[in-house]
Formats: sequence, structure tokens, C-alpha cells
Amino acid sequence: MAKTKTAAAAKTTLTLSSKNYSSWSLRGWLLAKFSGIDFEEVMVAADDPDARAEILLLSPSILVPCLTHDGIRIWDTLAIAEYLNEIKAEAGLLPAERAARARCRAISGEMHSGFSALRSALPMNLKAHFPGFKVWARAQADVERITEIWRECLSTYGGPFLFGERGMADAMYAPVATRFLTYDVHLDKPCAAYSERIMAMPEMREWIAAAKLEPTDIDELEVEF
Repeated sequence: MAKTKTAAAAKTTLTLSSKNYSSWSLRGWLLAKFSGIDFEEVMVAADDPDARAEILLLSPSILVPCLTHDGIRIWDTLAIAEYLNEIKAEAGLLPAERAARARCRAISGEMHSGFSALRSALPMNLKAHFPGFKVWARAQADVERITEIWRECLSTYGGPFLFGERGMADAMYAPVATRFLTYDVHLDKPCAAYSERIMAMPEMREWIAAAKLEPTDIDELEVEF
């Protein structure tokens, strides 16, 4: 006779901070959504010192996003992507083909560790819009590198997402699409079309709707440039 299972399965949670300002929370959340895993959100107040430091780029935070699954805690976004790809391989977060998979990891890593000028000059703010915003030179160099990546991937893998089907790389670059919209960044046709596809995803619409309901504003990110 089979043993009766007495212990409830461990709950899967994803710890997040502000939906309006936290680009890393958005990345982790999209990865979880794309994977199809069932999870509950655990929100940390935007005025929490660790969450605030992460949002304002004052220090790296191990707090958000953080996936807890089967008692395992994973707090780095790339590690979350790799973990979800292992347990939900059928979701295709990473491409099946080896060369494409390596390239996906490379451009995701570039977003993870680079583009500091863009992060500081164009912070994520889903409630805001700054028409005619002047992008300073160092941030413009980041914009040009990102759009180069987008064009190369869309051309090589045929779209509609960076590696054909949406996955890890799209989650990593999705917050950039919001920044381009917030700060009125001009894009060429292929990049504009890709950005529109990202913004039109039902997951993005869900996230943005929730972001707009957030009562908290962070004064440092509300400056009229």
C-alpha cells in the first residue's frame, strides 16, 4: 500500500519589489511566466532599504527577484533563467540549438552586467513619459549597442522574438523596451516593431497595469529631466 503523503508540497514563490521601477523584478517575473511554473508573488515594499538600493542602483541586492522552489532559493536573474530552463525544459527559455543557445547566454549576460550608462540615465518608470528626452552620449552608445543586438538576432533567427520564440533573452531585454517608450527613444523599423511586440505581450500588459496601481513614488526617479 502506497504511503499517504502528509506534507504539503513546498510553495513556489517569487519575491519582487516595485513593479513600476524594478527592471530586475520584471525580468524575473517574465522568466517565471514564460516557463509556465505556478508561483505566488511576495512583494517587498519599495521603501525597504535593500529594495530601494537595488532600484536606485546604489548596490546589488540579493533580495529581488528571488525564486523559491522546492526549498531552493535562487536570487540571481540569470541563475533563475537557467534553473527554470532545467525544470521546465519544454518551455524553451533557451534555444535548442547549441550555437543559438550560446549566443542567447552571451547577450543575456551582456544585459545582466553591462549598459550602466543607460540604467542610470534612463531608469525604468512605467508611469512616466518624457517626450523629446535628450539621451546623453554614453547612454546613446548603450542604446546603439542594444539595437544592434536586436537587429542581429531578429535577422539571424527570423523573429518575431530574438531567438524566434520568446524566451530568456526577451525577458532580459523587455525592461529596455519600456525605457525606450518612457524616454521617447527613436528606433528603426525592425527595433520599433520588436519593442511593440514586447509591449503587446499579455504578460507585459498585466505587469504594467499592476505597476500603474502602485501608490509609491520614488522621488529620485521622478525628476523632470
